[in-house]
Amino acid sequence: MVDISQKASTVREARAQAFVRMKAATVKAIRALRTPKGNPLEVARIAGIAAAKRTAELIPLCHPLSLSHVDVAAELCQNGVRLTSSVRSTGPTGVEMEALTAVAVGALTVYDMCKALDRGIELQDIYLLEKTGGKSGPYHRRVR
Repeated sequence: MVDISQKASTVREARAQAFVRMKAATVKAIRALRTPKGNPLEVARIAGIAAAKRTAELIPLCHPLSLSHVDVAAELCQNGVRLTSSVRSTGPTGVEMEALTAVAVGALTVYDMCKALDRGIELQDIYLLEKTGGKSGPYHRRVR
C-alpha cells in the first residue's frame, strides 16, 4: 500500500456511475416488479452501499476508510438501469475506489436478479464522474 501517513486529512468526495443494458421486456418486468428475485433496484442500492463499505477487503491495495456517507441510486431507463454512487469521507486518501465499487457491485446485483429473464444483459460505462478534496484537487469527467 502507498504510505499516506504524511498526507493531510481533508473532506473527500467521489461520484461514479454504471449502466446495465438489457432488453425492453426486462425493463418492463422490472417496472412491473415481476422479476424472480424481487425488486432489483432496491436490492442493488443496498448491495452497492454495503460494497463501498468493504472496498478494502475486495481491492488488495486499497486503504480501509471510515466513510461518513454512501448513497447509491438506481434509475430505470428506457434500455436498462443507470446506477450512480456518492461517497464521502474525511481522511488522508480519496474515495474513488469506494464509489466505483458501489456501482460495480450494484450493477452485478441487477444482473444477478434479472439474468433469468435476459441472458444478454451487459454491464457498461463504469467510470468516475467526479472527485473533490485532497492535494490533486477536483476532477470532473468531461462529457464525450
